[in-house]
Amino acid sequence: MATLPKHARVVVVGGGVIGCSVAYHLSKLGWKDVVLLERKQLTSGTTWHAAGLIAQLRATANMTKLAKYSQELYGNLEDETGVATGFKRVGSITVALTQERKEEIFRQAAMARAFGVAVEEISPQEVKARYEHLNIDGVKAGVFLPLDGQGDPANIALALAKGARMNGAVVAERTKVTDINKTGRRVTSVAWEAGGEVGTMTCDMIVNCAGMWGHEVGRMAGVNVPLHACEHFYIVTEAIKNLTQMPVLRVPDECAYYKEDAGKMLLGAFEPTAKPWAMKGIPEDFEFDQLPEDFDHFEPILEAAVDRLPMLADAGIHTFFNGPESFTPDDAYHLGLAPEMDNVWVAAGFNSIGIQSAGGAGMALSQWMDAGEKPFDLGDVDISRMQPFQGNKTYLFERSMETLGLLYADHFPFRQKATARGIRRTPFHRHMLDNGGVMGELAGWERANWFADAGQTPAYEYSWKRQNFFGNVARELRAIRTNVGMYDMSSFGKIRVEGRDATAFMNYIGGGEYDVPVGKIVYTQFLNSKAGIEADVTVTRLSETSYLVVTPAATRLADQTWMQRHQGDFNVVITDVTAGEAVLAVMGPNSRKLLEMVSPADFTNATNPFGTAQEIEIGMGLARVHRVTYVGELGWEVYMSSDMAGHVFETLHEAGQELDLKLCGMHMMDAARMEKGFRHFGHDITSEDHVLEAGLGFAVKRDKPAFIGRDAVLRKRDAGLERRLVQFKLTDPEPLLYHHEPIVRDAEVVGYLSSGGYGHHMGAAIGMGYVPCKGETADEMLKSSYEIDVMGTRVAAVAQLKPFYDPKSERTKA
Repeated sequence: MATLPKHARVVVVGGGVIGCSVAYHLSKLGWKDVVLLERKQLTSGTTWHAAGLIAQLRATANMTKLAKYSQELYGNLEDETGVATGFKRVGSITVALTQERKEEIFRQAAMARAFGVAVEEISPQEVKARYEHLNIDGVKAGVFLPLDGQGDPANIALALAKGARMNGAVVAERTKVTDINKTGRRVTSVAWEAGGEVGTMTCDMIVNCAGMWGHEVGRMAGVNVPLHACEHFYIVTEAIKNLTQMPVLRVPDECAYYKEDAGKMLLGAFEPTAKPWAMKGIPEDFEFDQLPEDFDHFEPILEAAVDRLPMLADAGIHTFFNGPESFTPDDAYHLGLAPEMDNVWVAAGFNSIGIQSAGGAGMALSQWMDAGEKPFDLGDVDISRMQPFQGNKTYLFERSMETLGLLYADHFPFRQKATARGIRRTPFHRHMLDNGGVMGELAGWERANWFADAGQTPAYEYSWKRQNFFGNVARELRAIRTNVGMYDMSSFGKIRVEGRDATAFMNYIGGGEYDVPVGKIVYTQFLNSKAGIEADVTVTRLSETSYLVVTPAATRLADQTWMQRHQGDFNVVITDVTAGEAVLAVMGPNSRKLLEMVSPADFTNATNPFGTAQEIEIGMGLARVHRVTYVGELGWEVYMSSDMAGHVFETLHEAGQELDLKLCGMHMMDAARMEKGFRHFGHDITSEDHVLEAGLGFAVKRDKPAFIGRDAVLRKRDAGLERRLVQFKLTDPEPLLYHHEPIVRDAEVVGYLSSGGYGHHMGAAIGMGYVPCKGETADEMLKSSYEIDVMGTRVAAVAQLKPFYDPKSERTKA
């Protein structure tokens, strides 16, 4: 055992490839007193039996950036450390056996080009030319990434560990963390045991890199790390004569991947229904262990594989392997500062892509820890996206059965998780179902995404083309645009800020001006020091000393945590009240008429202009109405205590029959906001998008004396914009946009769409995306010709900075 210091700047818990990467990158940044503690031997949990596939392309630009970094790092580690990593750029091929899968992989190929990843769409015959052993019966097409690779997982981890030691880190094996001591929101020390010896090490912070033990270690540290181990199967054949190096092959329609390794073939599976493992805890002596074979479970994958790769029929099986890997509720790993504590960091739950992710994740986390701010947007994996209930073990058991298989399932737009559903229900849940609501899930909330017509099956039929709800959403949007519609917004986060310093605190943390009359609503952003957008919220002043901050459902915890971490000496109390109030949005030209039918309140512009709230009577109950909109129409959000929600819904719904009121869903809301050019946090605006370049300068009050990000706002104002968020509308009404389609300016790819959808009122697909414009005026930028690459086909697009719908917002203020 290595000699342990009494104090460490950081204790890294876990010696798999992730922990080794974090220790390596922190020590490379010059951190001293870095200590990594591993309960058994390095790599002995999951790393040692990983397949070692190293792909570049991920679902977003920044995740792709991290994967590309991993490749570059592994290619140089051997020279740096003397430890062979086995890294080889063998390329990879993914084949499609259906037209839907072909569209998926071709859309991914277009996205790859926008991200700067070398990629080539290939025909079945070209697939065969690159992978001679493949039976191409049924193959529709393929995608080839020439720079993808494979490596030796254990040696990659050991090379990272050696690199960490070379830079002064202490790496201690057979040293188990037995307890984590805390004071308030900070860890103070870790207790350890090694070979009968026990001790305590004080520390400034810890990083939970404990892999499938991450949930348990998280509990010790007082934080929520939702993940669960599942059994993961692969077989390795006996040596096959004359077998040469080939690209990694993925056949997702058969749940299989193939890798040549030292003259043998490895066949791995991501089966649709996985087998969660260790519900009652991981055995204390687990080390380099295998799980019991389950040939019956694996047999359907093997049967299809023998048909797809006929040489397997004559190859003996050398190893049938079953080992555990950890999976998260949404198939994205956990990275970042845990919301419950101020010095507990997490890098865990890598969903079977730990090897290809480890280098980039370690780099990103270490830079975040070193600077105190994210180096770029990491919202896809930021652990603050996880809700507290998602640490529930029964929930994790149920969801993990699905998430393993989703890696290779069709990634259809709007695809909903099928397991572990119905946990968070708004007070209107039964009303929505009884009226044909088809539910989606976000952050555990069940929300009506669209409403089925009479006689229509209330369920999704997934496709990359127009899905079965396309016409339903069009009709819902028509009601909003021409009459009146109503939808449930109860899932949106609601955070109260109260206290004598409430106004001063809000003016410090937000870019807007909050010293406004009671009842005034302020649309605003919380900015970081670079004027990137950390939160996109509306703030209503409820009284002289209280405000209500309304956030997206998925970011409520992250936004509240951001506020708490910047509370400082301000005398305020910050409280989540999301479940206490239900919200119905009543929107459309006849929304005022409907509210006047059920309430004696005055809804005119004189009393209740746009951007104000008032307390009202409604039916026989009480409510508060906020005159704001995310769909670009005259309308109100009606807030009521949850106990009166049923009565208010029934009152509005019954009265609305006279006006042909239509219930609407979240898909309609997204289509409407796209037409109106409203930004969506996490897509169009993130922590690395400057508020001025996002076109939201109107929401920033630069003359305020001090607020987070003010200096960066003023610098950008003086220096000029380097890019602008532009709105696009396709000239052809047929193609569909989702997001990440490449933006082509004057025949050159210059970016990609941050979001996309169908503008039913406009009659075409609409998207948004950032376009470089350094040294250009807005007019000069818009004079160019623009196209959007849809699955390899360039479609002409109209580009503008103003919204396509109601650019002067006359309808919202009617």
